[in-house]
Amino acid sequence: MKTFETSSNKDHAVKNSVDHQKGIDHHKKAASHFEAAAKSHLDAAKHHESGNQEKAAKSTLEAQNHSAVAHEAQKEVVKNHKA
Repeated sequence: MKTFETSSNKDHAVKNSVDHQKGIDHHKKAASHFEAAAKSHLDAAKHHESGNQEKAAKSTLEAQNHSAVAHEAQKEVVKNHKA
């Protein structure tokens, strides 16, 4: 017996494919920014050890910004998994 895809099924498959790719992209974005945040925190620690508080503060702010972006991407991942 042959099954026929209706336009509704095709639309659903395309939407699922797009949502799937969005989920992958959000995971990658979160991971990338968490890695950058970790690097910035390590830089901040190095600068703090060497007594350069100005560079330590700059690196800390960079880490905070990367973490904020990563958390937003993470929220999108959770939304996609709940859908």
